[in-house]
Amino acid sequence: MATSGKLQAPLYVKVNPADNVAIIVNPNGLPAGSVFPCGLTLIEHIPQGHKVALTDLAHHQPVIRYGEAIGYALRPIKKGSWIDESLIELPPPPNLDELPIATKTPKSLPALNGYSFDGYRNPDGSVGTKNILGISTSVQCIAGVLDYAVKQIKETILPKYPYVDDVAALNHNYGCGVAINAPEAIIPIRTLQNLANHPSFGGAVMAIGLGCEKFLPERLLKDANPSNIISLQDYHGFGDMVEAIVQMAEARLIQLNQRRRTTCPVSELVVGLQCGGSDAFSGVTANPAVGYAADLLVQAGATVLFSEVTEVRDAVHLLTPRVINQNVGHTLIREMKWYDQYLANGEVDRSANPTPGNKKGGLANVVEKSLGSIAKSGSSAIVGVLSPGEKATQKGLIYAATPASDFVCGTLQLASGMHLQVFTTGRGTPYGLAVAPVIKVSSRSSLAEQWHDLIDVDAGRIATGEASIEEVGWEIFRLIIDVASGRKQTWSDHWGIYNSLCLFNPAPVT
Repeated sequence: MATSGKLQAPLYVKVNPADNVAIIVNPNGLPAGSVFPCGLTLIEHIPQGHKVALTDLAHHQPVIRYGEAIGYALRPIKKGSWIDESLIELPPPPNLDELPIATKTPKSLPALNGYSFDGYRNPDGSVGTKNILGISTSVQCIAGVLDYAVKQIKETILPKYPYVDDVAALNHNYGCGVAINAPEAIIPIRTLQNLANHPSFGGAVMAIGLGCEKFLPERLLKDANPSNIISLQDYHGFGDMVEAIVQMAEARLIQLNQRRRTTCPVSELVVGLQCGGSDAFSGVTANPAVGYAADLLVQAGATVLFSEVTEVRDAVHLLTPRVINQNVGHTLIREMKWYDQYLANGEVDRSANPTPGNKKGGLANVVEKSLGSIAKSGSSAIVGVLSPGEKATQKGLIYAATPASDFVCGTLQLASGMHLQVFTTGRGTPYGLAVAPVIKVSSRSSLAEQWHDLIDVDAGRIATGEASIEEVGWEIFRLIIDVASGRKQTWSDHWGIYNSLCLFNPAPVT
């Protein structure tokens, strides 16, 4: 939100007319005795983003936000009180066997024509938004050697090829010591295979392995041509290994340096949506604005991915009516059931999701978090569902099942073909990806001011009335096009702030 100098009068946000709570907007919270224009008086201090009771609540009465029950009062609560997570009982999750499916499928929105971006057209027809030499790895053992080689490539060779943006080592923690034939091993394997063929790598593939691992480099590539593969155990000493990697890389840098941007329709874009470090404002500012931009992208024919199973599970009853048909609905439910069982196998449940930072930002539990999270999906029909690491092949709004972890979700969305990610945050995170630009959208203006050189879009202006959801949504849409075209740079790309890839491997490790 705005600084205290900008905003003096007490202000809260109530999302739905049925809500019996609202969240405090003022940056430093409000003291007891604060009086709102409606006459509501606070009877205790309430921090920014936290909930105030708009009415007296009886014991076990539903606490309603977004028009939905986020839980039940554990004791009587007076009007004007602070309702924190300790006062709310977590409700049961929606019953996956009793969900409405395709009962309110949205009508197609009018086509949005005339929008394009400058991308890199590949020989196979795909399009990239960056021009990167991606060096895939088949096993974690060789990461140190590859990192040394990549440092040398960047310092001594890359400057000769000005049209190449970067060299990225696709290191990971998989490849050996794993049950590679276990059924769930398909998730990390297809993730790595799809990452190796990301469109921003321009088809200039190379894979580095050790030589004795279970997941051999030949399995990484569509074309397992030996000329694209290096196994370190074939070389005489460290120096020879590094020299082989450098020589193979230079041959591909020559190829990539021929790539040039060309005009491409926005329909070629695959945009991922994610939130991290969420707070109570995420669901009323940043996520709805991103949802508006998502609708614009769908109208323009693009592919939009939203994810994070545990941050969808408690709001899935609002999503299954939006699917395009019964098959998509049942596939969405299948992914929810799979994850329920995955959590049960680990002897935890969905209540493990909210972080201390989420709670400090005003989120009481995973139900409230989920209701705010799904706002990123906008209002379009859901046309498809992907299992973790699957490649997107459809246009429109797609649910790509992933864990909620920022790093795991980002890796899996990259494997699904994501060109660019829009990432909302309330608490703040410097997260970034080397392969795809990450547009950071803050839910609070005070965060945008604090992190002025990390946040790309300030959606906090929505809560203070300085901008509308539609205005910020259009701002995000236009920024997506500019970033995809290379005309503008995200802060994470400006600073080179990139997180490591983080595979999702539910299969056993031996």
